[in-house]
Amino acid sequence: MAQLLYGSGLRLMECLRLCVKDVDFGQQHIIVRDAKGFKDRVTLLPSSLTVSLPQQLESARLLHQQDLKLGYGDVYLPDALARKYPNAGREWGWQYLFPANKLSKGPRSGVTRRHHLDESGLQKAVRRAAKEAGFAKPVGPHTFRHCFAAHLLEAGYDVRTVQELLGHKDVKTTMVYTHVMNKGPLGVRSPLDG
Repeated sequence: MAQLLYGSGLRLMECLRLCVKDVDFGQQHIIVRDAKGFKDRVTLLPSSLTVSLPQQLESARLLHQQDLKLGYGDVYLPDALARKYPNAGREWGWQYLFPANKLSKGPRSGVTRRHHLDESGLQKAVRRAAKEAGFAKPVGPHTFRHCFAAHLLEAGYDVRTVQELLGHKDVKTTMVYTHVMNKGPLGVRSPLDG
């Protein structure tokens, strides 16, 4: 999950809510549905994940098959979609890429389903790894998104392209990441440094 956050610029919940059908290995992209601002967008699928992600998909598939045998295997779908396609929630493509370890009852619906992993697990893992690595500054899953943007801009990619990948409505939001390309305050280099 951390590799997807960094390699695709996903927000934490965007990653956790990814469905199997949202990952396109042929086109090497990920469709982020109903993201911030209730918009869809397309972002990168890192080629370095073409080995580990299929393994994750296989684990999720086995879990889904097991759930179907037990009479479960239905995931939450938005109301209009669930009414239009009443059996879609049981289909493989709608299953979460990162399913929870156990079934649970939905607090509003009362229906027992396998939801996506809880965000606190990844948050704790990232913070623990940062602490073990000796980082003094706070680090969380959203840090990977910031690094994604900053590193693309440092590599010379156009700010509009990065804006599109991040799903920012306004380019000014993306422009915040250009500060990492500056050296020192206001981009001024100290005379001591030559």
